[in-house]
Order: sequence, then C-alpha cells, then structure tokens
Amino acid sequence: MQNVTIQKMEADNIDDILAIEELCYGEHHWSYESFISELNNQISSYRCALFENKCIGYMGIWKIVDEAHVTNLSVHPDFQNKKVAHLLLLDSIDECYKNKIKFITLEVRTSNEKAIHLYEKFGFKSLGVRKKYYQDNNEDALIMWSENIFDKKYKELYDNIKKEITL
Repeated sequence: MQNVTIQKMEADNIDDILAIEELCYGEHHWSYESFISELNNQISSYRCALFENKCIGYMGIWKIVDEAHVTNLSVHPDFQNKKVAHLLLLDSIDECYKNKIKFITLEVRTSNEKAIHLYEKFGFKSLGVRKKYYQDNNEDALIMWSENIFDKKYKELYDNIKKEITL
C-alpha cells in the first residue's frame, strides 16, 4: 500500500494501537501497560505501520537466540486487505535476517482463516495445536513455524512477496 511507512513503535503510538486492539479483539485486548512493558523488554521488537502519521497496524516479535516469536500482528479494520500486514511481516523478516534469526513461530486462532492464509503465503506451516489456548473463549491455537529463512527456497518466496508488494 502506497504512503504506508513502517517504524519502531513508540509510546506515542499506543493510543492508536489500543483503538485497533479494541476494534479487533473487543474487551479481550492488551492494556496500555502491556505495551509499555513490551517496549521496555530487551528481547522484544515492536513496529508500527503509519498512514498520514497515524498508526494503522502493528507487529511485535520476541527475539530468542535464533528464533523469533510473533507476539501480535493487527491491522485497523479500515486498512485490512490492503497489504499492511504483508508490509509488517516483511519488515519483521528483514529484522530477523539482520539479527541472524533463522526461524519464526507464532500461535493463531484456528478460526482466523485470513491470518492463517497470510502466514501460509509466507511459508509458515502448522506443526501442532495448543488446546484451549485463548482465555476469552477457550479456542484452540495453531502453532505455526517458518522454514529456515536463510534457506534458498524460503529466500525466493520472501523475495517474490516483496516484489509483489512493492509493485
């Protein structure tokens, strides 16, 4: 999406993020304090997608040795299906490359078909289920992993997605 930039999340972005959280997750969303804690967490990296100086999406990862764990990825409903999540994922994968992180993992609700499709497009595969993972409704979570992102086949996939998004 044109005119969207990705930058490091700052405390000033949290009000916009909380609005996205409420729209996407209702009353079961992260608190202001949770985001502040993550911004101060040495293993975490949080990035925002900005459009006209307003945060329209965000993504967080924890970097643990040679693995990254996606903590959250959300996009404002008005900007969904416009490749904003793609941009955030590409940015996080770029960070993984820079930090020599080989694998990326995440949990996603089994009912979140759009997110599952997005992760599959990025080469993630479901390698298990966490039963009753989500506390709000006891929904199961798929555990998804990327291939080694330094593998030639994965790098080709990544490069093709990046070309598609920047066209």
